[in-house]
Amino acid sequence: MSVATQHGDLATPTPNIQQKIAELGPWFHNIHLPDGSQTRPDHPLGDFPSTKWHYLGAHLPKDLHGWRALDIGCNAGFYTVQLAQRGAHVTAIDVDPHYLAQARWTVQQWGVEDAVTFKQMQIYDLAHTNETFDLVLFMGVFYHLRYPLLGLDIVTQKVKRLMVFQSLSIPGNDAADMTEIKDVNHCEPLRQVGWPHMAFIEHKLANDRTNWWVPNLNGIEAMLRSSGMRVTERLPQELFVCAPDPERPSVINTWDRAEFLAATGNHSAAQNGQSNNGRKEHTP
Repeated sequence: MSVATQHGDLATPTPNIQQKIAELGPWFHNIHLPDGSQTRPDHPLGDFPSTKWHYLGAHLPKDLHGWRALDIGCNAGFYTVQLAQRGAHVTAIDVDPHYLAQARWTVQQWGVEDAVTFKQMQIYDLAHTNETFDLVLFMGVFYHLRYPLLGLDIVTQKVKRLMVFQSLSIPGNDAADMTEIKDVNHCEPLRQVGWPHMAFIEHKLANDRTNWWVPNLNGIEAMLRSSGMRVTERLPQELFVCAPDPERPSVINTWDRAEFLAATGNHSAAQNGQSNNGRKEHTP
C-alpha cells in the first residue's frame, strides 16, 4: 500500500477501533488504519515509520508475488503489511509478545493475515532454521543486540536476493584511509574520524538499556561487506539496500566457519576445530 492509501485520509475513525488501539497500547509504530485511526499520532519521531518507508518503498520491487520475506523485529507490523500488500508471504518475528499482539491485529485490519506468519523468537534463533528468504528487513534491531556482529552474520546467511539494513548511527560520513594495518605497534590510523567503529553504551541511551551499540556509517558498510553483502543503495534515514556479494563472501563461509558454528551452538559441526581452509588466523 502506498503511504497515502495507508493513511486512509477520507475515512472516519470508529469508536471500537479507537478502543482496541487503547487496549493494545502502548504503541511504538504509528499505524494508519483503514478507518482513518492512528495508533500513535503523537510519535516523538514524527509519522514513524512512514517517514522511513517514504524513502525505502520506491527502492523495493512493487510486485513481490512469489517472494518470501522476513521482517525482523516486526513490532506492530507496519512493514509486514507493506510487504504483504505487495504480494510477499512474510514471516514476521519479534521477541516481545506485546508487539506481536499488536501486529496480529494490524494485519487483520488490512486483510493480509493469510500472507503473514508470526513467530516469537530471538534473532539468534534464526541460526537453527533452514529457511532462507528473498527479502529480509533488518531495521531498528542491530544496535539493540548484545552480540551484534553475530546477529548480522546469522541474518545474512538467510538472504537470497535483497536485505534492507538500518541502524541508529553516529552522525557524519568522513573518509578514512582503510588500508591494511600490518604492524600492531602502529595503529594510529584507527584514530581517524572516518575509520569504521562502534561506540559501546554501558548504561542507557535515550533511557533504553537495550541500546548497546552505535556504529558510524562507515562501520555499518564495513560490517555489511564483512558479512558478505554488497550495498546497492544508500538511502536517507540510515537505510542500506544490500544484496549477497558472490565476489566477496562472508568470512564465515571462507576461513572462519568453525567459530560461527560454535557461537551459534552447532557444536557437532564445530568440534573438529577446523575452519574451511583448516586454519585460524591469529594476531601475533
